[in-house]
Amino acid sequence: MPKTKKQTEKKKEIKTKISREEFEKRVLELADKGLTAEKIGEALRKDGIHPKEFGKISKILGSKYISPDEKNIQEKLEKLERHLAKNKKDKRAMRDRERISAKLRRLRKYLSK
Repeated sequence: MPKTKKQTEKKKEIKTKISREEFEKRVLELADKGLTAEKIGEALRKDGIHPKEFGKISKILGSKYISPDEKNIQEKLEKLERHLAKNKKDKRAMRDRERISAKLRRLRKYLSK
């Protein structure tokens, strides 16, 4: 009976031993590239470094940390602002701008607590 693909390909997880300082340096490098905390964790896991051993990535980022929800809403608002610059009479977009900016304001208020 032939072996299945699952049986023939065994995952070899290579754990890389690094110090906490090297881990923090790596996290900050990835943050400078524009990755969110979740994406930084995924990138580190691909490299064989498990973030759970060193603590929360968001704590390491400190003031650089931005909530993914906040980032997505902010990008949506910027995209809408660019659209409104070209289409000044778009009533639907004006309404959406007010709605999205209110959503962003509520989220920031919630996150500041």
